[in-house]
Amino acid sequence: MPDLRAIAIRAIPAFYSFGLAAIVFGPLFRPGYLLYHDAVSTPRSFLTDSALGLGDAAPRAVPQDAIVAVASTVLDGGLVVKAILFASLWLAGWGAAVLAKSLLDASTGPQVVAATIAIWNPFVAERLLQGHWSLLAGYAALPWVVHAALKGSWPGLAVCFAVAGLTPTGAVLAVLTAVAVVRGRHLIGVGLLAVAASAPWLIAAAMSEGGSSSDPAGVAAFAARAEPWLGTTGSLAGLGGIWNANAVPTSRTSVYALVGTVLLLVVVAAGLPGLLKRRDRVIYALALLAVVAIAFGAVAATSWGIDAGEWVVVHVPGSGLFRDTQKWVALAMPLYALAGASAARESFRSLWTPKRLTSVVAAGLVLIATPDLVWGVAGALKPVHYPPSWERVAAEVGEGDVAVLPGGMFRSFPYTGKALVLDPAPRMLRSDVLQTGELIVAGGVVKGEGDRAARVEKTLLDGGPPSDLAELGVAWVLVEHTTPGPLGSAGKTLAQLELTYDDAELTLYKVPGDVAASAKPRALAIAAHVLWAMLLAGGLLGLVVRRRRATADQA
Repeated sequence: MPDLRAIAIRAIPAFYSFGLAAIVFGPLFRPGYLLYHDAVSTPRSFLTDSALGLGDAAPRAVPQDAIVAVASTVLDGGLVVKAILFASLWLAGWGAAVLAKSLLDASTGPQVVAATIAIWNPFVAERLLQGHWSLLAGYAALPWVVHAALKGSWPGLAVCFAVAGLTPTGAVLAVLTAVAVVRGRHLIGVGLLAVAASAPWLIAAAMSEGGSSSDPAGVAAFAARAEPWLGTTGSLAGLGGIWNANAVPTSRTSVYALVGTVLLLVVVAAGLPGLLKRRDRVIYALALLAVVAIAFGAVAATSWGIDAGEWVVVHVPGSGLFRDTQKWVALAMPLYALAGASAARESFRSLWTPKRLTSVVAAGLVLIATPDLVWGVAGALKPVHYPPSWERVAAEVGEGDVAVLPGGMFRSFPYTGKALVLDPAPRMLRSDVLQTGELIVAGGVVKGEGDRAARVEKTLLDGGPPSDLAELGVAWVLVEHTTPGPLGSAGKTLAQLELTYDDAELTLYKVPGDVAASAKPRALAIAAHVLWAMLLAGGLLGLVVRRRRATADQA
């Protein structure tokens, strides 16, 4: 007969992680859609060329956009995105607890500390505020990658790589973590899994119109940022320092940034001696990975680091992926989580009694370090509700690409509050919506990779003839009325178009005449996405088979 008490105790870290994730997720449990900074979810999205990474801009949201598009044919797209985000928060904590158990043989209390560090830290807060929900999926996969590598579980690694591979950055994070902990011939297997997980964006990058080089201005714009009283290195060591000052929780904008960083690092530092004295190769590898990730971000933010980065993004294809240097501190999370567990097991026991309170003290310090993560980062993340106009316009749009006014990629609608958000049109409409990829950041403008969307926008703002739009493959023009932005002389062009829908929110025009075809070969891109899906499905199936065999052996 199973020992129910032992089973319940083993389940505590999973339930704790679930509860802590729920506290962070908070207001997003309510109905509505995540539309905040870079995060965009819609009731339904479509498998457009852009969703496959074949649009004008670099394929940064591949395969996430295609996966959500397919899933939204049977489930509400907003629910899909929120489910992935919540699962990422939960699994980050649970994975850290599992890793502490497998590598340190940690008991329940230290596992809880590890889970707390993985979920409750400035990196998670800042990436939530930036809207990087799919990057957090890659972040969550990291402790599971280490655990699967330690157990020799290729099905587990396959699932981790597929989940992390929702974005190019997540795939690279998983690969770097795996390479750090596996040995010898196993690196070949890691390489094969990495290619399968990365196939969607690798193929898209090779086929995309966007080109392979990035605007060098993005290197300085996306460099890690020093938070108050910390400097760049201190901010990164505290898992903070995102480039966007508008994506920072309030506690990181004052002297409390120093207080919170000290509290987190006290817990981590208290556990490091116990970790390192184990002389475990995997622990050493994770420590080196953490140091390199923090040092890379700090060096890249120096003047000569920026100069070097600018040269690299111009001359090395695909290197624009690395220009947001703060995101790589995610690689430090597995070590930090293990150090927290070690602190609760060993170091704190010599400082506090009774013994059972050591984990409570360690977890409490971590929670206090970033107090405003609670409830959607102090209520910043709230679900929004789209006006009915969007659904009506989506039903009207047919074949041919769509241009959007006002110019620019970011919007500020009455229903989104004060935050600038990415235009939801590309994910709301069944046809490709042309976007320049141009980003307005502190200190200037970072140009996108392609030029067709920029030419279309210039044609509209200059009041060019509809024939110019048609030659550029534009069949529709959508005007979004409730957001500020440049309109230029677009009225001259709009007056010559066919009005198909109009209300106070949106107006849709049809471009008359023959429109140049802009369809791209999709078979190879779709095949790459199928390979990614097979990696995920095959890994899950392998885990089920492995579990059944283990159960049969125990019987």
